[in-house]
Amino acid sequence: MSLSTSSEPAEVADQVADTAAPSTTPNRAVFLGGVVLAAVLTFWGAWERRWIADDGLIVLRTVRNLLAGNGPVFNAGERVEANTSTAWTYIVYAFGWLTQIRLEYVVLAIALVLSTAAVVFAMLGTARLYRDLRPGVGGTVFLVPAGVLVYIAVPPARDFATSGLETCLVIFWIALLWLLMVRWAQASVPSTASILILSFVAGLGPLVRPEMAIPGALALMMIVVSAGLTWKVRAMIVVVAGLVPVAYQIWRMGYYGLPYPNTAVSKDAGGAKWSQGFAYLWNLVGPYLLWLPFLFLLVGALLLLAIGRNERTSAPQTVSGSRWVRLQAWLRTPRAVVTFILGSGLILGVYSVRVGGDFMHGRVLLPVLFCLLIPVAVIPLRVPARTAFGRNRDTAIFGVSAVLWVGTIVWAAVAANTTGMPEGSIVGRSGIVDERAFYALNTGHEHPIRAEDYLDYPWMRAMVETIADTPDGGLLIPSPSYNAWFVVPPPGPIDESGEHVVFFLNLGMTSMNVGLDVRVLDQMGLAYPLAAHTERLEDGRIGHDKNLYPDWVVADTGMVDVHPWLPFFLDEEWVADAKLALTCPETQELLTSYRSELTWARFKQNFRQAFDLAKYRFDRVPAYELQRCGLVPLETQK
Repeated sequence: MSLSTSSEPAEVADQVADTAAPSTTPNRAVFLGGVVLAAVLTFWGAWERRWIADDGLIVLRTVRNLLAGNGPVFNAGERVEANTSTAWTYIVYAFGWLTQIRLEYVVLAIALVLSTAAVVFAMLGTARLYRDLRPGVGGTVFLVPAGVLVYIAVPPARDFATSGLETCLVIFWIALLWLLMVRWAQASVPSTASILILSFVAGLGPLVRPEMAIPGALALMMIVVSAGLTWKVRAMIVVVAGLVPVAYQIWRMGYYGLPYPNTAVSKDAGGAKWSQGFAYLWNLVGPYLLWLPFLFLLVGALLLLAIGRNERTSAPQTVSGSRWVRLQAWLRTPRAVVTFILGSGLILGVYSVRVGGDFMHGRVLLPVLFCLLIPVAVIPLRVPARTAFGRNRDTAIFGVSAVLWVGTIVWAAVAANTTGMPEGSIVGRSGIVDERAFYALNTGHEHPIRAEDYLDYPWMRAMVETIADTPDGGLLIPSPSYNAWFVVPPPGPIDESGEHVVFFLNLGMTSMNVGLDVRVLDQMGLAYPLAAHTERLEDGRIGHDKNLYPDWVVADTGMVDVHPWLPFFLDEEWVADAKLALTCPETQELLTSYRSELTWARFKQNFRQAFDLAKYRFDRVPAYELQRCGLVPLETQK
């Protein structure tokens, strides 16, 4: 395979057609047909498995508050960043505001478009790599879909093509970055405008999802270090790439009082759970025999590299000078770009395994899979001329390539119809679950999309009815029965409707089925910093290893703290200890950082202490927390 290092920018389809001079029309037709086929399969596959997850509905709660003028918050009056992807939140908000249609349908439409566009951009970028591959005398080269079919075939890829989460945006951003990087590497003299556009896109990485800062930063380093740039252009690259993410980071630290989303605190994203991570990796790779298409495509890629070395039409250009000069020249080559995307995928994979993966089958490994497959999104089949078929090298190469490609297609057909987690809605010892199957089975809806679809989930309909039956307000805590809630009343006489607070794990379905005047808190801490800053449970389920006792919520919300108004399983002494523990100065500073009025002084204070607040942890057992903070329990004082 010969990877071009110099050409003028042009339309991608025309450049792909030029790869086979003796017969360009079939090449273009096959390639464009493959793009259309892959796009249709992606769209159809995503539509057939359309849904919006509970976690996807969490995003919509923030969007509802934005549209209502409450700011980018989950609960009005509490500055908490409950969504991991900043860009996804504001994209949904923008289209929700423009269209004024139901948010669930806005999300579904955006997700379908981005997921389909990601596959198309991936194929266009990869097709450019093969523009100088020679077909042989009288032969032709057909660019056929390969890696994209592997990605589409994996069921979680189709599940999370919609889901309401940011996966569709992540793979779209990766595909766009890939296409722009390949164009940059192949341009003889890339224009300043094209370099700055590429830099801007790369700089958006951490806003797409925090760990996307890895490929974004690697791409920017390649661009800045590469040869042929003046220091003025390098400075412009830094400014253009950093303007939006740096400005948002300053605002985030001042507004939320954290250097990253609250979800990272809740899940202790810097922690290590290697054994769980490897279990999560095998949970995706094992059921679908995912190593098999990788083996096919790896052999095919090595074959193409060998052909490229043996069939160069001219001696490879050499760059004289020091190692640094040669490195600068190499960085702006297609080979370097391929190395970059594969390296990004591997680093992201190691990070995902280190933190223990996720509780949703396959989800956080999808960007890793996409990065590793994108260099072979399409592959070339070199078909010899009819007269050249026989016992010769060209025929053998075509035969091996065709067998590998057909093997990949057969695998894709089988994998697409494989159930990776046959246990369905059961959460096993690994803590991993097929999230879509779980909610489809537990709501009774094949395609749960609207918030109302989740009213058929346990506790939901009863929650709505309980709120309607308690106009004085109160704290709702789920009971062991699926159709009842405990209500802890507010103290004192109530002359008007009081505040309702719901304490429940499933934030999305809960918050989207109540008004914005209802506070929704969770024991894991995605939207409740008090829970997020507790110590991690070492043996807890992955993604759910924070679990705040409801005693804290009774104390924090100021509800009645004595029996018989307390549920029978709550202890008055624990609630009293929790009340006292909340007076710990460090905890008070945490609560103040996101609940107090946002003045300029508070903004500056939050900015200064954002990293310290992010590291702060306390014990979820009130008595132990009193010891940690050096406070004397009330019963001891008496």
